[in-house]
Amino acid sequence: MSPGGDGWSAWPAPAKLNLFLRIPGRRADGYHLLQTVFRLLDWGDTVHLRVRSDGRIERHGDTVPGVAPEDDLVVRAARALQAATGTPLGADIGVDKRIPAGGGFGGGSSDAATVLRALDALWGTGSTVERLARIGLGLGADVPVFVHGANAWAEGVGERLEPLRLPPAWYLLVDPGVQVPTAELFQAPELTRDAAPVTIADFASGRQLGNAFEPVLRGREPAVDAAFAALARFGRPRLTGSGSGCFVEFATRAEAEAALAQVPTGLAPRVAAGAPRSPLLDALEGRGFPVPAPQVPA
Repeated sequence: MSPGGDGWSAWPAPAKLNLFLRIPGRRADGYHLLQTVFRLLDWGDTVHLRVRSDGRIERHGDTVPGVAPEDDLVVRAARALQAATGTPLGADIGVDKRIPAGGGFGGGSSDAATVLRALDALWGTGSTVERLARIGLGLGADVPVFVHGANAWAEGVGERLEPLRLPPAWYLLVDPGVQVPTAELFQAPELTRDAAPVTIADFASGRQLGNAFEPVLRGREPAVDAAFAALARFGRPRLTGSGSGCFVEFATRAEAEAALAQVPTGLAPRVAAGAPRSPLLDALEGRGFPVPAPQVPA
C-alpha cells in the first residue's frame, strides 16, 4: 500500500546482509552470542507515516500478511516510543513491502527502526540515537544496527556495534521462499555454537568466516541447497542471517547484472548495491533533521 495525501511522509527502510555469522557461545541466560558484519543495502521497504493528534497508533494495510496489528513490529515500535517519551501524539503507519519475510534480509527490524527514528523526528521527542537503539533492542536484536544506520561489526546478541567502512560492492540476491522459525534453527542439534571467536582483522583479511546457519538450512531445506548450487557458478554463495536468503558479492554492478540475467526467475533474483550508510539517514537530513555522524574508523 502507498498512502498519499496531506500529512503523509515516506521513509526508506533498507535491507541488510550478514557478510558472515558465527556463534562463539551463549550467555548465562541462554541467549546465543553472535559475531557478524552487517552490510546495509540501497534497496528495501518504504514506511509511510502521518502524525495523529489523538495518540492512536493505526496500521494501514497488512504490512505482513497474517500478522495482527498489535503484533506488527512497526506498531510495537511506535507504541514503545510513545511509552518511552510520554508524547501525546500518535501515528498512522503503512509499509510498502519489498523485503521478503523470512529471508534474513532484516525487513521487519528495518521497518521498526525507521518508525523509531522517523517518528521521533516527526513527533519532536528529541531522543538520542542511543536511546532509540535501546528501545529497538527490546523489539529485536537486529533493530539497533538499523537505528544507528551504519555498516557495522556486531557482537553480543547483535547489540554491540562498531561502525565499519566497507568498500563498494554489488550483490546478487535470491530468495528461495523458505521460512524456518529462528528459534527452531537455534535449537537445531547440528548448529555449531562454540565457534572460535574472530576479530575485525580476520574479516578484513578476506578469511572465509561462513554462516553458522548455512549447513543447518542446506541440510534441512532442499530449496536453499538448490539456491546455493544456482549461485555457485558466479562466485561464493553466502547465507544472510538465519533466513533462507542467499547472495554473491561482486566488485562491479556490470558483473552482478550479468549474473542476474542467468539466474532462474523462480528464485526472485535482484541486484542491490551496498550502501555506505543507511538511506534513512539521507532522508532525515533531507528533511532538515540533524543526523550525528557515526564514528567510523579510517
